[in-house]
Amino acid sequence: MTFIAIALIICGIAGVAWGLPALHRLRKPFDILAALTVLAGVVAALLGCLLAAVPGFFAG
Repeated sequence: MTFIAIALIICGIAGVAWGLPALHRLRKPFDILAALTVLAGVVAALLGCLLAAVPGFFAG
């Protein structure tokens, strides 16, 4: 479970790192994809941090 948390954190940070500069580089209809990537990256990184801090959080 820890490997999944680490993978979520890494993928989330990578999504944010790609999406923020892409918001300014891409033209109008395609910058929405970059904004959604940043949002998904933030959610993935936060979820990964939660799973790393509290390993059994979602285990009913």
